[in-house]
Amino acid sequence: MKRPFSNNPPVCPISPATLPQDDDEEMLQVERGSDELLSQTGAVSNGSVMSPAPNHADNNNDAKKVKLDTKNPGAPSRVIHIRNIPNEVTEAEIVHLGIPFGKVTNVLVLKGKNQAFLEMSDEVCATTMVNYFTNCTAQLRGRAVYVQFSNHKELKTDQTHSNAQNPSAQAALQAAQALVNQTDTQGGPNTVLRVIVEHMIYPVTLDVLYQIFSRVGKVLKIVTFTKNNTFQALIQYPDVVTAQAAKMTLDGQNIYNACCTLRIEYSKLSNLNVKYNNDKSRDYTNPNLPTGDPALDSALAIGAPNLNLPNRTGENATPTGMPFTGMPLAGVTPTAAALGAAGIRLPGQPSPNCVLLVSNLNEEMVTPDALFTLFGVYGDVQRVKILFNKKDNALVQMSEPHQTQLAISHLDKMKTWGKQIRVTLSKHQTVQLPKEGQPDAGLTKDYSNSPLHRFKKPGSKNYQNIYPPSATLHLSNIPPTVDEEQIKEAFTHAGASVKAFKFFPKDRKMALIQLGSVEEAIAALIKMHNFQLSDSSHLRVSFSKSTI
Repeated sequence: MKRPFSNNPPVCPISPATLPQDDDEEMLQVERGSDELLSQTGAVSNGSVMSPAPNHADNNNDAKKVKLDTKNPGAPSRVIHIRNIPNEVTEAEIVHLGIPFGKVTNVLVLKGKNQAFLEMSDEVCATTMVNYFTNCTAQLRGRAVYVQFSNHKELKTDQTHSNAQNPSAQAALQAAQALVNQTDTQGGPNTVLRVIVEHMIYPVTLDVLYQIFSRVGKVLKIVTFTKNNTFQALIQYPDVVTAQAAKMTLDGQNIYNACCTLRIEYSKLSNLNVKYNNDKSRDYTNPNLPTGDPALDSALAIGAPNLNLPNRTGENATPTGMPFTGMPLAGVTPTAAALGAAGIRLPGQPSPNCVLLVSNLNEEMVTPDALFTLFGVYGDVQRVKILFNKKDNALVQMSEPHQTQLAISHLDKMKTWGKQIRVTLSKHQTVQLPKEGQPDAGLTKDYSNSPLHRFKKPGSKNYQNIYPPSATLHLSNIPPTVDEEQIKEAFTHAGASVKAFKFFPKDRKMALIQLGSVEEAIAALIKMHNFQLSDSSHLRVSFSKSTI
């Protein structure tokens, strides 16, 4: 693993207070609880990792003696002394402070004394860490902690009270080693991170990313783009250490509950060249860059007031967003759009449109139930109305605005029943049910209480398995009494040409079936979803990203 250099450590807004250095004790009385190892997906708080409070239910109050080899105080050492730690801090959080600087070989937390010791693999790593935190205050759970060399060259514990007897410390060290090994296989650290957002159910903006990544350290520049139908970003930090900390802290986190997962790797670029400050790119070190819109830039040049422009105030920017399981960030006012994406309405705000207009439908084939099933792949359909005087048009009302966007992105211009359908937002805010006694011929149907909704549970795992229409379908809820031939025969009877079939090796309740075309698969999904396979089992069908 490359070690970060700290010749020019970043200037931090908070400087550590000058406190007298404590002499390490030769014999320290240690109280340890049965702390849980905190997962690496803990929350983030201004430059440090915050984790759930440890479990002290089984606290062991027996004092344990730890032996330290006394050497000259103040001299460089691979053992680091950390003071002023909160009482509830765990070994994992202490270890996480050292991970960006090199291999951590031992850890000791003295809960009763609000102190901890961290042993690095060598003095070079330890010196880099101490130098870094001399210029930038370390924090644990919102409290400033003080990092200095220990008086001791080696952290030793007797056999009875070694980390082998402390599962929490042992797990923390093993997790640290796993992270280091992971970094080694992905190439050298860099100040620029490449971020990929997977399962992007809710919109993710540049400002949301800024707010999240600023909690680890100062963000200099961000460039966002879409590649291979995936939202991505390049984020630049002032130094390698902060970039490493951001990668190790945020990789694998969900911005919102059960979706919008961050996948982070080091970029090959060492510097980002940002030309415009707008909603796609931002240089926070140069707030005077143009927006790239000539009209806006001209207005800015003459100082026109009250313009609704992208935030261009650099360091004083107030980004908006609702990262991490939909909870607003401290001190941040989420926009109405971000709140709406999370299903929250502000007083006085108009309700976002949840109604779709579907046109160019095959009049001979379309029914409300068919549209309910097809659009139900991308959200919970509440109502469907086929227009009485124009039966190749229909209105489909979804339960949430982001579900309408999913349906548009996946179904617009998709060939269905021999015609390329169009899916757009409707001007209507809701689908009206026919009045009592009004003739309707079954063209309008209410599905608000349907048991077939896929996304009723908040943060449903089904959000993670949304894919565009494909020739391969994913089948689930298959009873053990039904075999491959019975399923293939049912799909053939529904008009599909089956090209391949495969049960999941470890779970025979699921299978993949490959049909002749995407259009065939759409028609088959409409006919076969909720198909009764046995007295108590109905088939579940969705589009798959896999092929057989």
